[in-house]
Amino acid sequence: MKLIVNGESLDVDAETLAALMQALDYQGSWLATAVNGEVVPARDRGRCALAEGDRIEILSPMKGG
Repeated sequence: MKLIVNGESLDVDAETLAALMQALDYQGSWLATAVNGEVVPARDRGRCALAEGDRIEILSPMKGG
């Protein structure tokens, strides 16, 4: 299915946010995630189903100001 991940169109087989993160080699519960503008806590990623055209943001915190 086609998804938009961090602004980039990708064709993936992942059915959940957790599977997508594993496929893209994102690791760590400290990463921030959102699907279609809604924050998805780390504990919910395994049951967060993805659908064609979803927009996913995967962000890591940065230091600085």
